[in-house]
Amino acid sequence: MFDEIVEFIKSLYPGQNPVPLHAPVFLGNEKKYLADCIDSTFVSYVGKYVTQFEEMTAQYTGAKYAIAMVNGTTALQIALQVAGVKPGDEVITQPLTFVATANAISHSGAQPVFVDVDIDTMGLSPQNLKDFLQKNYAIKPDGTYNRLTGKRLAAIVPMHTFGFPCRIDDIVEIADSFNVPVVEDSAESLGSYYKGRHTGTFGIAGILSYNGNKTITTGGGGMIITDSEEFAKKAKHLSTTAKVSHSYDYVHDQVGYNYRMPNVNAAIGVAQMEKIEEFLLNKRSTSNIYSEYFESKNIDFTTEMKETKANYWLNVIRLKDFNERNTFLDFANKNGVVTRPVWQLMNKLEMYMNSQAGNLDNSEWLEERVVNIPSGFRLGG
Repeated sequence: MFDEIVEFIKSLYPGQNPVPLHAPVFLGNEKKYLADCIDSTFVSYVGKYVTQFEEMTAQYTGAKYAIAMVNGTTALQIALQVAGVKPGDEVITQPLTFVATANAISHSGAQPVFVDVDIDTMGLSPQNLKDFLQKNYAIKPDGTYNRLTGKRLAAIVPMHTFGFPCRIDDIVEIADSFNVPVVEDSAESLGSYYKGRHTGTFGIAGILSYNGNKTITTGGGGMIITDSEEFAKKAKHLSTTAKVSHSYDYVHDQVGYNYRMPNVNAAIGVAQMEKIEEFLLNKRSTSNIYSEYFESKNIDFTTEMKETKANYWLNVIRLKDFNERNTFLDFANKNGVVTRPVWQLMNKLEMYMNSQAGNLDNSEWLEERVVNIPSGFRLGG
């Protein structure tokens, strides 16, 4: 059966050998805007395309403010620090995520704590989060503290896995009851909605990523989105070397970071945003084809949940067990179709093995079965 699946995927991407998991496409004004950017000599983080890209992103997501960063990891680090995360704090996230989520928590000086996901969304489970908080944390006048470690819980970071929205409203409600802010890792979910609202707009802030394999790309890049003017100003200040505005003098009022997106990257981003609806429609068409095909093969293909709209950044099948998963991965990759397993769980990585974690049965079940299949833009599709 695996040979039939491989040939079917190849038929969707004719002429591509191997068929990539996801590749960038440039169908619009990318070269024009890049040339304009170079001619202007404003190629660093000061330039009209940075401002335009931020404005387009805010308008598209419905957020009031958007702050462009060099990548999603730095965007999450800055968002956490502006949200109040300090060295020695704890931040709850899910173990089923790309390593950048946990790394950004570490970069902010905090310790990640891992709570299980829901199987259907593959994102942080509200019920598991509530149970874990009630069992392990106590609310005090100056914050919420871990009864075991004595550390303050400074933030909660759910991730919208592969662009499928998690139950973010329930997560925010639970977090609010413990007086802990939510920062959404929406790196993979540009174009995804939960109950009519774009992902990343439920918590105090959200972040996006524009890596080369994302729905749209700037080569490398990220974005913080928020409805808080104060949050936006702090994020922009901290990521621009904490430089106090002055016509010529150099005054910096805290240890800052050089994390702002360059104008050349933003120029690509503006052109890509002009095409985002075309990209999303193409990807939805691919997911519909996959859904019908895998249903005929009795293979579990992940589709969007009720009251959500997924961007189908990466399409997902779930095989019956670990052995079947590995057999398929090996066969597909040897025969010209790039497929990938889900990430190794964060709590199994050497640097995070000592992090506190709850029961992770769902994450472990998914880790043994999930496979990502080619999901890029189909020419002529």
